[in-house]
Amino acid sequence: MKKLTEDRDTRSGFGVGLLELGNTNPNVVALCADLTGSLKMDAFQKEFPDRFFQVGIAEANMIGIAAGLTIGGKIPFTGTFANFSTGRVYDQIRQSVAYSGKNVKICASHAGLTLGEDGATHQILEDIGLMKMLPGMTVINPCDFNQTKAATIAIAKHEGPVYLRFGRPKVPNFFPEDIPFEIGKAWKISEGTDVSIFATGHLVWKAIEAADLLREKGISAEVINIHTIKPLDVEAVIASVRKTGCAVTAEEHQRNGGLGDSIAQMLGLHLPSPIEMVAVNDSFGESGTPEELLEKYGLNAAAIVTAAEKTMSRK
Repeated sequence: MKKLTEDRDTRSGFGVGLLELGNTNPNVVALCADLTGSLKMDAFQKEFPDRFFQVGIAEANMIGIAAGLTIGGKIPFTGTFANFSTGRVYDQIRQSVAYSGKNVKICASHAGLTLGEDGATHQILEDIGLMKMLPGMTVINPCDFNQTKAATIAIAKHEGPVYLRFGRPKVPNFFPEDIPFEIGKAWKISEGTDVSIFATGHLVWKAIEAADLLREKGISAEVINIHTIKPLDVEAVIASVRKTGCAVTAEEHQRNGGLGDSIAQMLGLHLPSPIEMVAVNDSFGESGTPEELLEKYGLNAAAIVTAAEKTMSRK
């Protein structure tokens, strides 16, 4: 797998996708909680000022307004940091959006450790778990600029609440633009026979790097991008693990409640298999550069290689 362009941040993919939606779907509206530039929503704001609502530092109010806008047929996209998009407003999302199945798209930037120097108070690592437990909530965590743009456009066509998670740092851009984004359908990046690596978000590129390192050791790794954590592509996961006999999951999230939990639960029900999880292990983050934090918390290619070797030894 090769990069298609220079490294780009996934939040910019959201901004470009939102602007394209503004030009093609008059029902799309956007709301932001005082972070228009950080969420890359400024182009939409400039082009469609009558369809953009700056609510200020009032995230709970933003979710309530968004829920109300759906009653009039609008498709609201809310934008703020992932910590404020979920933890701060969980009650409003549960009561006003999920419980009544409102067509709100909760778009969350600066997720995970790679928010970097802002530190633990802003580095939410529990958001996927919070959102996937809500009945009817779709949870999407794309891997790069291109896939975030495609996901942003795709969720406007999906009827029902969606949580779209993306990030701040520039990361490799490698998702082919000619591959359609299908909610709930995993993207198999490489074929393998010895171990299945299921990765999501920024950890997908790390999984690709790990597969290259494993190949040098004579180990054939199958890498699958799980961009949609809920609904999970059960068929793709089972097909891969049935072939390889073991699994590794990789995510920029807590081990509890994330992608690894979902896959382990599903395999336990349908195909009991060895599994290792590369994720943050019951810890808050801290200040540091994104790469420093990924290395310290074991969210890199080397950690995925170690996990692959460990799960293979348990076959």
